[in-house]
Amino acid sequence: MKIDKDEARQTGIQLLKYGVIGVLNTLITLVTFYLLNTKLGLSYGISNVAGYILGVLNSFMWNRNWVFKTKNNFKRELVLFVCGFLLCLALQLCVSWILLEGLGWKNLPDDIIPLFPMRKAGQNIVMLLAMVVYTLANYIYNRTVTFRVDPKGDTPK
Repeated sequence: MKIDKDEARQTGIQLLKYGVIGVLNTLITLVTFYLLNTKLGLSYGISNVAGYILGVLNSFMWNRNWVFKTKNNFKRELVLFVCGFLLCLALQLCVSWILLEGLGWKNLPDDIIPLFPMRKAGQNIVMLLAMVVYTLANYIYNRTVTFRVDPKGDTPK
């Protein structure tokens, strides 16, 4: 199997752009989660979902217009994007539940990170780890479903 250098380069650029948007979305999600959960005392679940909603709105616009550069049916892509978000969020919540409840990470001491002690340290650490799972699953979904390009270079209408 011969690897097309131009295609590999384009994929690399796409992954880099996706990563940049991912970092921005991660910051939006983490800051929202931290403010709602730690500062305002809202539950883990509500804070988590609120952070992801803000992140997904930002993500759709940037991914559609900058990362995958599609001009396809906006409504179709939005529906697929939201479906992918919900699937990946469910996966993220399952990972969070396993770590928090199954492995008991919700009881980690607040000073587990010596230079950055915080209330609910375990919840914040789990949030970060589960976001990695979400991000990888979401990229694969969006590349292969939402913003898919067939081998001829055409995108679905």
